[in-house]
Amino acid sequence: MRILNKGALTAHGNREGRKIVAELLDAGLDALDPYARVKQLVRLEQDGIVLDDRDFEMEGDPHAGPMVYPFKEFDRIFVIGAAKGVQRAALALEEVLGDRLTGGHVIDKHGEPVICKRIGVTLAGHPLPDLACVEGCRKIEALAKGITERDLVFTVSGSGCGSLMTYPAGDIEISDIARFTHLMQIEKGVPTGDLNKVRTHIDRFKGGRLQRLFRPAAQVHLTTADPAKMGTPVLRASYFEMLEKNTFFPTVASPSTYGDAIGVIKKWGAWEDTPASIRQHLLAGGPHNENMGVAEFVATGDRFFGLIFKDATVYPAVRRRAKKLGLQCIMLSEYMEAEAREAGYVNAQMALCVERMGEPFQPPVVLMTSGENVVTVGSGTGVGGRNQEYCMAAALTIADSRRIVFGAVDTDGTDGPGGFRFHGAPECLAGAIVDGYTLEEAREAGIDLWQAMRTHATSEPLWRLDCGVHAAHGVSALDLGIILIM
Repeated sequence: MRILNKGALTAHGNREGRKIVAELLDAGLDALDPYARVKQLVRLEQDGIVLDDRDFEMEGDPHAGPMVYPFKEFDRIFVIGAAKGVQRAALALEEVLGDRLTGGHVIDKHGEPVICKRIGVTLAGHPLPDLACVEGCRKIEALAKGITERDLVFTVSGSGCGSLMTYPAGDIEISDIARFTHLMQIEKGVPTGDLNKVRTHIDRFKGGRLQRLFRPAAQVHLTTADPAKMGTPVLRASYFEMLEKNTFFPTVASPSTYGDAIGVIKKWGAWEDTPASIRQHLLAGGPHNENMGVAEFVATGDRFFGLIFKDATVYPAVRRRAKKLGLQCIMLSEYMEAEAREAGYVNAQMALCVERMGEPFQPPVVLMTSGENVVTVGSGTGVGGRNQEYCMAAALTIADSRRIVFGAVDTDGTDGPGGFRFHGAPECLAGAIVDGYTLEEAREAGIDLWQAMRTHATSEPLWRLDCGVHAAHGVSALDLGIILIM
């Protein structure tokens, strides 16, 4: 199981409730391993590579069905990509393809161990891109030289690729993109979906440009993220809805325009503070260098597979574990996107209503949430994360409750930008577990949770209170929240 400090998390406060929440979070985290999913999808037969499992397809995929890539038609096979935890998928492809694999290169996050043996790995910056991101992209670009129709390319993208796969376009410097990312996502709390509309237009790879670079090779696009994160109205995202709304996956169509990118920056009042190189590049953009459209991508015949659908992995895993514990499990919000502390306050008030009035749900009950909240930091320098801030806000609201426990994690195991320095602690917490005793425990320890909230410095108090979650890293299917009302 992926939570590494479960003993400390469950040895105080509402011990029974904390054990249940830790177990449910662990069940969800443990379901997110692309290694096994790749091996379920991809197999070798005597004459070629076979992709044959409908569980990985999106509804309405015009190319749906078994796919065979005969060995006699291909001279070389490559694997490229970027994501937090991308190596688990790459390693599985190494093992499945064996000696048929020519090589490749992927970009993972700084601090991860290198586990691939035949595919090159660059460790790079996230959430702020750095020079290592550019170096990794250049190594991927080098593989495209001499590419032909007798080549087969597997791409792997997922959560974190917006930063990790950063290859500045035109005269833009990587430092400009890092500064812009900090301005938008950390200082102003801009949702990732909005930020990505700009990212796709200031990059050499994003917006389908990487797919164009590797033409005329046959390409198979895998993602370790949930395609339903595009905000589509169904849990299992439909193929065309995903393409029409995509700003996230760099290897497929992304129909937003340069005008959309400029509009996002102005919407958030950031145009004047945006580096001049980015503004100039966006103003010079147009149809001649626009993102790949849906029709262009569909015409390639390339396949796109989602390795992780939350409704087929995370959610069922949590529900099964809750049922085993004799608890009803209800989805409260499948895609929550709000200021983290405000979401914590509101969900805690709902939990109190359930506890006091038995409405709208009768205890005991587990409420499950997912999504991607934001923390607007401004000029603050405190170390924390959105799930930590969400849980701390909940702890302040449910103080003195003896029946409510909140837990929330980023499913990749890293909640926030990291940089935490405390003896025995990880550099980045995965999230937190809190209950009605947490505020009382903080006061006894001389810890001011209100001040931590004001400065966004949530990691240290949560860790000192044995409320911070330390989890093994992996891929992300956004956040997983558990609210237990006993």
